[in-house]
Parts: sequence; C-alpha cells; structure tokens
Amino acid sequence: MMNAAKKVLDRNTLKEKVDSLRKAEKRVVFANGCFDLIHIGHIHLLQQAREQGDCLVVAVNSDSSVRQIKEPGRPVVPEGQRAEVVAALGCVDWVTIFAEPDPLVLIRLLKPDVLVKGTDWSEEEIVGAPDVIEAGGQVLRIPLVPEISTSVMVERMHSAFRKEDK
Repeated sequence: MMNAAKKVLDRNTLKEKVDSLRKAEKRVVFANGCFDLIHIGHIHLLQQAREQGDCLVVAVNSDSSVRQIKEPGRPVVPEGQRAEVVAALGCVDWVTIFAEPDPLVLIRLLKPDVLVKGTDWSEEEIVGAPDVIEAGGQVLRIPLVPEISTSVMVERMHSAFRKEDK
C-alpha cells in the first residue's frame, strides 16, 4: 500500500497522472472540499464518488482558501495534515491542495469525467459543472448524511467545552 503522503501531488504532477489514465481509457472522478474534520459524511461521499470511475482525485482547499469561505477559526486542521488524512482513505487515489476560493482552475486543467459534490449544492451552484458537461462528462450530486457536517461537529465541541467551563 502506498504511503498517504506520496498520494498528495502538486497540480502539474497530478495532471500527468490523469493524462496517462485518460490515455488508458480510465474514468477519472473529481471531488473537492475542505475536509477539516473528517466525518462519516465525507467517507460516504468519497466512497460513492470512487464507485463512479477508475480513479478518484480529491482537491483539498488550502488554509487560506478555507479562511475565505468558512467561519472564523477554520480550518481547525492545517492543509498538509488534511490532505494526508484524505489521501490515507482507501477510496482516494490522488490528492492535491488548491489555494483558489474554488476548484475551477483545477477542474479545467484535469477535465474529469465525473464531478462529484454533495446534495447541499444545486447543479447550478457546482463550480465547474458546465465545463465537465460540455466536455461530455457528468455531474453527480451525492446525498448527505443528515445532520453531519464539520460546522456541526465544531459547534458540538464548543458547546461541550462551554459546559465543562461552568
């Protein structure tokens, strides 16, 4: 089994890997997110994403990107650790970190066959969806695990600590 850290690639190396997969007529699936505190919702989404093709590429928001799109105090876990944890999952083939607020540049670079997001995103809101569809690919929205999210987990932890402080 490959060391998880070796599955975290810069975008140019990842592009080479994806291009060679495409030459071998393999189906590339792309998912992205912050993956700040890994939870069962992430696991279900990534496992279902992997079932859609031969290779699952996951793009993880950098720390600066997370700070632009999430509430204060996030991310809880630094980007390198988040990327390596995601890479350690058996359903994930490759991981890359992106600093932009959204993964559009990466999606256009990699041209995945399948773009996956959770059902908390409408197809119109999914960044890169038009590009993937125009190239003949598909966009798949995977149902979320109810009441499970990193934001909910962080709030539960804050609440638990506030109770302990009293």
